[in-house]
Amino acid sequence: MAKRYAVIMAGGKGERFWPASRLARPKHLLPIVGDKPMLAQTVERLGGSLPVENVIVITNIEQLEGVRAVCPMLPAENVVAEPVGRDTAAAVGLAMLLVKQRDPEASLAMLPADAFIQDADSFQTALDIAFQAAETSPSLVTIGIQPTEPATGYGYIHRGPVERVIGNRDIFGVRQFKEKPDLETAKCYLQNGEYFWNAGMFVWKVSTISEALAEFTPALKAGLDDIESGMASGQDLAELLDELYPKLEKISVDFAVMEKAKNVLTLAATFDWDDVGAWPAIERHLPADRAGNVKQGGAKFLNCSSNIVVSGDDHFVALIGVEDLIVVHVDDATLVCKKDQAQNIKQMVKSLGEEEALRKLL
Repeated sequence: MAKRYAVIMAGGKGERFWPASRLARPKHLLPIVGDKPMLAQTVERLGGSLPVENVIVITNIEQLEGVRAVCPMLPAENVVAEPVGRDTAAAVGLAMLLVKQRDPEASLAMLPADAFIQDADSFQTALDIAFQAAETSPSLVTIGIQPTEPATGYGYIHRGPVERVIGNRDIFGVRQFKEKPDLETAKCYLQNGEYFWNAGMFVWKVSTISEALAEFTPALKAGLDDIESGMASGQDLAELLDELYPKLEKISVDFAVMEKAKNVLTLAATFDWDDVGAWPAIERHLPADRAGNVKQGGAKFLNCSSNIVVSGDDHFVALIGVEDLIVVHVDDATLVCKKDQAQNIKQMVKSLGEEEALRKLL
């Protein structure tokens, strides 16, 4: 355990959950599902599987104080802010450097901040097996989610044959990573049975990911080497990142490394998983009335069906004779949209940013 770390990626704008989510208080800092912010749930889910001092969060400047506020259990130095977003490959590289500085022989898990997982015991078991696979071979390990529907919003992992067995769990090779498919392709993946959803959960040794970055993204690795040199000389980390981080190549770790590497392994998750990607997803986790209406906060429905209402207890929402609506009320804004228009909330947020008077709502 002392040589194992978890690095949680807690950036992103959370635009799909506007108006509750804002730039400085996005989805992972809110109790979208459950009674605690999603990030706090992610940290707590690690439980006793890792020492708390081995849990690191990478966020951005706008969210730094918010992350520290919802994670008081973490040492302040374990919350590190990117000065600018440079996509996930740079975040993985920064995570590698932060862990390497503490222990060059360590292994680390990269985890998203906002997945909803209730079965913490099964999650910890899968994470332990992934760590074992990464520690006993120079492999890049990912935990895949068994698909339950032909989802078009996720990337997919095409697993190969079983390469190892650890703790009675099959560890598969990976044939290929697939981008988000169209519906017909997703149906084929589901029927085939050899595809997992890519949940963005990775485990590797410091040395393994360092070598992969050097092989597949040498320009990015050179920039990371400059940051590492500055860290070794005792430069202030925030000042160092301000100077050098914006120069790093902007590319996802999937494109940069995972789609090119041959030493990739995957195992199937046995825990429940939901990335809760947009407002319609919350109805999967809330009790519904006989007509399929769900609510958070004060609301009442009359002659309604299949609506979602999110409001504070101090603001009551009444719906009459409507169906398939999302209604979200916060102090300074209210959203009303059809469920099948939820994907356009990002477009609305973008349009707010184009008007000076409305930018305060971002």
